[in-house]
Amino acid sequence: MSKFEEYGLYAQNKDFLVSENVITFTDTDGRLLALKPDVTLSIIKNGRDFVREPKKLFYNENVYRVSKGTRSFKEIMQVGLERLGEVDASGIAETLELAEKSLATISPRYALEISHLDIPLGVLNAFGVSEGGKKEFFAYLGEKNVQGVRAVALAEGLTAEQTELLEELAKVYGAPSDVENALEKFSTVGEQARVAVSELKTVLALLKKSGTGEKIRIDFSVVNDGKYYNGVAFQGFVEGVPTSVLSGGQYDKLMKKMKKNGRAIGFAVYLDGLERAKGAEV
Repeated sequence: MSKFEEYGLYAQNKDFLVSENVITFTDTDGRLLALKPDVTLSIIKNGRDFVREPKKLFYNENVYRVSKGTRSFKEIMQVGLERLGEVDASGIAETLELAEKSLATISPRYALEISHLDIPLGVLNAFGVSEGGKKEFFAYLGEKNVQGVRAVALAEGLTAEQTELLEELAKVYGAPSDVENALEKFSTVGEQARVAVSELKTVLALLKKSGTGEKIRIDFSVVNDGKYYNGVAFQGFVEGVPTSVLSGGQYDKLMKKMKKNGRAIGFAVYLDGLERAKGAEV
């Protein structure tokens, strides 16, 4: 892949990037170009109709962005994969299985945290929460800030029972078998949440059948940007690194925004984060 793209591609999708900082330069023809800070955007931009030609891609590419470790620009090797076109429960499960195997390759001490964005969104829609309230809620949910969630519920005039359910979304964390009761509660709140819970349970069952998923944890604080992502979202952690080293999810909304047909899911492993892992061999 080319090391650079027209800057407009990143300017229009800054929220999708790990860092908003982009290295730019002017080409000989006057176009403003940028050293590539992301791989997924380039794959979608340069791809054809993914419905007619579904793709399973993996990449091993250099990107140029501010490193979490040094907080300065760095050339970083990024490894990842994308599934574009048809994305059903089995495709989601396959992607999560590969994400878990990637983490296990890095370290035996890891955790893969999974969310489904349509579960909290479905609950909020069923409760009639305003768009502003949803934005605030997801910000607090990402922080597991129960008091903030409670404040949103109060501002939206929700009942005590509805408030308690929103607070539970922020508290959920554990192995799939440990959060079954909570998932059942959420599935009773509107059609959107019911369908999302059903899909998540199907994916988890497929992972269990394949013999993986032992170190998967359900955590609704995994909240990728709702303008680009939908459905299943996930992050991977290894011992010795304070931030996620793997991040991914479904990004059908990004595909639509870039006027591409088909659905999509993928993840990336950030190798700059692994440099801080004691004893990790990359």
